[in-house]
Amino acid sequence: MGTSIERARFKAYELVGKTIRLVELTQELIEPDWCQKGHIGYVLSGKQEINFDGEIIAFQEGDGILIPSGEDHKHMPPFPAEQSS
Repeated sequence: MGTSIERARFKAYELVGKTIRLVELTQELIEPDWCQKGHIGYVLSGKQEINFDGEIIAFQEGDGILIPSGEDHKHMPPFPAEQSS
């Protein structure tokens, strides 16, 4: 199964209630709401920056990402450069 949202593409595979996705994000991706879901990821190429309640963490190619679920770990992509201060 594959699909796309504006500024992102992904393929998904589901088995026994679990889903794995291969996701390609662009720097223009704008997510207006905080995510409180848990995620496990791996950066295949490039880098992925994530905003953790105002602290931007950059993950590089080859980095694993583990984000627990819950309010204490809310996150979103960082704001686009033209919106950051």
